[in-house]
Amino acid sequence: MATATKRTPISNTSSSGPGRLGKLLLWVLVIAVVAGGSVAGTFYYLEKMGFQGNSAFAESAPAERIPVVLPAPIFAPLEPFTVTLRDERTTRILYVAITLRLVDEASRNMVTEYMPEVRDRVLRLLAIQNPSYVQTPEGRERLVRDLTQLLQRPYQPQPRGPEISAVLFTAFVVQ
Repeated sequence: MATATKRTPISNTSSSGPGRLGKLLLWVLVIAVVAGGSVAGTFYYLEKMGFQGNSAFAESAPAERIPVVLPAPIFAPLEPFTVTLRDERTTRILYVAITLRLVDEASRNMVTEYMPEVRDRVLRLLAIQNPSYVQTPEGRERLVRDLTQLLQRPYQPQPRGPEISAVLFTAFVVQ
């Protein structure tokens, strides 16, 4: 005797059906919500940190940006200098034109008022330079540092010297 057992058909889970399409739509929806939340969170963070871009999420009109006014540079050109330079073998002539970049108007007034002393300090420093060293980039940088320090020292009876932000060579010739 044969006994008959009733078999139930096994469902194929890999077939496309309404269940699989629903799961796919659910995942797409979850990814879209996460991406949207990330974008919204980024805009919120940037707004709180002071970033003011043209955002579609801004409720009010963006505040007008106030342009930053940079101060005009203050220059004080010095008359050109001609100095004789000596080393062990030769005598050379140094011709140099210098312009000072100053921090404020008070410094320019001080340089102008004490111009004879400014020129004397520069001439004394230039006269002791080695002609071969002063022609190198390192020599010029050293000369700029020395001139800056020398010219920022106080001029008597002033308690402090002018504030110099740069010493610029506008002509530099060694013959």
